[in-house]
Amino acid sequence: MTTFDDKLVSVLGKKSADALESGLGLTTVGELLRHYPRRYDERGKLTEIKGLELGEHATVQARVKSVRHRRMKSRNGELLEAVITDGSSDLHLVFFGRGSRTVERELLPNREAMFAGKVGMFNGKLQLAHPDYQVLDDATDDAAAKFAGAFIPVYPAAQGIQSWHVSNCVEQVLAVWEGLDEDPLPERLRESQDLIGLEKAIRFVHRPGSWAEITLAQQRLKWDEALAVQLALAQRRKSATARPAPACPPKPGMVRDAFDARLPFKLTKGQEEVGEAIARDLSGEHPMNRLLQGEVGSGKAQPLDALVLTPEGFVPMGEIEVGSAVVAADGTTTTVTGVFPQGEREVYRVVLSDGKSVECDLDHLWQVHTGEVKTLRELRDDLHDLDGTPKWRLPLVTAPDVDCVELAPVKERHELLQGLLTTGGRCDGVDVVFRTESENLAEYVSELAESLGGTGSIAFGYELHEVTVRLPEEFPPFRDALDRTAPPVRRVEAVEFVGVKPVQCISIAHPSRLYVTDHFVVTHNTMVALRAMLQVVDAGRQAAMLAPTEVLAAQHARSLSELLGDLGQAGELGAAEHATRVTLLTGSMNTAQRKKALLEIMTGEAGIVVGTHALIQDKVEFHDLGLVVVDEQHRFGVEQRAALSGRAGGSTPHVLVMTATPIPRTVAMTVYGDLEVSALRELPAGRSPISTSVVPVAQKPSWLDRAWQRIHEEVRKGHQVYVVCPRIGDGESEEDTPPKKDDSSDRRPPLAVVDVAQKLSEGPLHGLRIDILHGRMPPDEKDAVMRAFAAGEVQVLVATTVVEVGVNVPNATVMVIMDADRFGVSQLHQLRGRVGRGSAPGLCLLVTEMPDGTSTMERLRAVESTLDGFELAQLDLELRREGDILGAAQSGKRSGLKMLSLLRDEDVIAQARIVATEVVDADPDLVAHPGLAGLVAGLLDEERAEYLEKA
Repeated sequence: MTTFDDKLVSVLGKKSADALESGLGLTTVGELLRHYPRRYDERGKLTEIKGLELGEHATVQARVKSVRHRRMKSRNGELLEAVITDGSSDLHLVFFGRGSRTVERELLPNREAMFAGKVGMFNGKLQLAHPDYQVLDDATDDAAAKFAGAFIPVYPAAQGIQSWHVSNCVEQVLAVWEGLDEDPLPERLRESQDLIGLEKAIRFVHRPGSWAEITLAQQRLKWDEALAVQLALAQRRKSATARPAPACPPKPGMVRDAFDARLPFKLTKGQEEVGEAIARDLSGEHPMNRLLQGEVGSGKAQPLDALVLTPEGFVPMGEIEVGSAVVAADGTTTTVTGVFPQGEREVYRVVLSDGKSVECDLDHLWQVHTGEVKTLRELRDDLHDLDGTPKWRLPLVTAPDVDCVELAPVKERHELLQGLLTTGGRCDGVDVVFRTESENLAEYVSELAESLGGTGSIAFGYELHEVTVRLPEEFPPFRDALDRTAPPVRRVEAVEFVGVKPVQCISIAHPSRLYVTDHFVVTHNTMVALRAMLQVVDAGRQAAMLAPTEVLAAQHARSLSELLGDLGQAGELGAAEHATRVTLLTGSMNTAQRKKALLEIMTGEAGIVVGTHALIQDKVEFHDLGLVVVDEQHRFGVEQRAALSGRAGGSTPHVLVMTATPIPRTVAMTVYGDLEVSALRELPAGRSPISTSVVPVAQKPSWLDRAWQRIHEEVRKGHQVYVVCPRIGDGESEEDTPPKKDDSSDRRPPLAVVDVAQKLSEGPLHGLRIDILHGRMPPDEKDAVMRAFAAGEVQVLVATTVVEVGVNVPNATVMVIMDADRFGVSQLHQLRGRVGRGSAPGLCLLVTEMPDGTSTMERLRAVESTLDGFELAQLDLELRREGDILGAAQSGKRSGLKMLSLLRDEDVIAQARIVATEVVDADPDLVAHPGLAGLVAGLLDEERAEYLEKA
């Protein structure tokens, strides 16, 4: 009796069994029968050649178009060149040596055959070099006769064992396999989901008689896989209720409340909802495992020449520092807690109904008369009511009682204005109108009115100028002849583009969150993750933030410290009553710095710890780790995150994963129910549009010349450029050795930073200041290069993907990605995000030698067509599949799930989740469901089960 557990060698013999094991890793009957066909070809219906992936092992059914025998030019010997077609696209074949004569006799024009081999490229065309083949329309031999059926199953194959070899082995196994003693799915469940039995499904999937049988088989086999995964996840969720996590409920009057009181804006609805969900999770005794996806911008900026009101008068924004005294909207004095330079951006003028204006970027936040907080972009796009009247009003400033060069005390200003209006003014309905021939005097009257919290609208004339004045109700009325009854109103009349200016934003300590600039009220933004970390700190525990690079870790630590101000200066003179400390730990720190950081972490003095993978090392001991925040999740593996989580002592810390572009595995685990998901789809603040273009060098070599010309044009405008290559090329490491050239292809090794930089400096970019950056450079050299690039001393930076995250140079406008086909979709999206960060539009050029019609080129065209990170994550999932969601593979090339697809089977997954939850709630260990327990065990070996627990 042949069962699932029998070894293949006992059924097929040593030669076939060895081939299946070495090529596909299959050793038992069950593993072979679970090796399902990838697709089905029908006799006479040719496989679509368009869309083959370079480097993949492909099996195609095609018709021979032409055959040509010739001698080789470069060396002795002969070769056979053939062209096969599916009717619309061609694929080239090449056969070497004397055996090509036999091939020539068999591959006659118009014959159909199955061809299998590794897809290569030669002279810009896709080809198979010395492929295996099986003629289909020659039924004189036994091997070909096996393909006489209507359906030809095409199996995942490998070098040394082709699809038809796998099919022959399956045929032999099915002939002796005696089926299953018991179906793992209970009959009640099969009936409720209208599923056929497992034995019938396996026979149908390998030897179908119709498309209907294929559909029935796939439905059942997908259900098995979906239910096995959902049962495992449901058991994990169930066991998590017994696994403690540090409960961190909000504590009133502590650091987070103090920080919230300083927030110079009202949280957006999305931020409030996400913050509340995270706060609830952190308050519980079960580990939070939440994915926060979407890019969250944090800078709302004004030009450096904008004026900020201080007790000493108006000071340019560019001169404001942390600790500076400024005037708040209620007229009192407060201090600046943070200054955030934002580089150069496009600046707009907000024109108000009293003739005044203020400048800021489109992402600047304004508090309007309704109490809402709106970006300038929102105001501009919805500026008027249906009748054409201005829709938005801005709050007026309470008169500040300061005595400086520009402003006398309130009482004196009021008396002066009253005297001027009595002399040169008259009552015009509800307004006081002041007339004068002096333009300066008109402006002075207007400024006096504004300084008192009112409005002074100027109408300049040819000889006479008029100022319409209104003051707040708290000022006593003017003499009876000049009485006014209407309150002052300041409406937004227009939003006009000014140009590109350097900008920055500030935050203040005043609880109103509002300060005065050019007599107008403005606001600022911050981040979601910091509030979560402060909630944990308030509970007496620590929060750790992992960043993928030292550059980004240092940037996070600096930003957090600036945002917290004295709230992040625990142990220092001038610290707030309830304060914490932000500590940075990276691998390049010297011994003294590292010892100090480790001591602060171990004693708990550091409430917030920011670092790279150095945090995962054994020497790092946390006092009481309550929350792990992982930035740019795709740069950290599950094992690394699990290692950090394991440092929380007897409990499991909460985990908050932040990512701008989810990779396929993240998307997969999300759909399968491993992560709770929160999404913030706001675009990063101050970002300019990025256009992306594919540069197909093989078809249009002149386009690359134009790309280098464009770089010269951008540099002449004062901008800078990234050129990214897939390899370093300095020959210092075996890891950097280019792959050996495949005889089947003339595809060159990947381009290297060192080589490209030299060729550019000697060739098309001669005369420009070029430098290189890669991951094996010493930290001080990397920092020096990045500082020089940020300062504009380097015009073209040739780098590896070390610039993928954490590099912020707003002046960089062009990203040229060489050999773009060698990068993943998510990587391309991350890389191009390095440009368009300032005021000027960004341009990303994807340089490739790939021919049109390949799936690789389709991938690049898709990146070219959209900037939506969520859409690209879905595309990446389509192209690379889910990866092994039950194992360590993250590239997507291997999956423990043979039949289930996230893209096509979300409904099956959702239904299986419901069933699995019901089953596990009633029977956590599946004691009453041995078939289902076997289903899970068959899918999850010990290694994968352990991995899933860590995921």
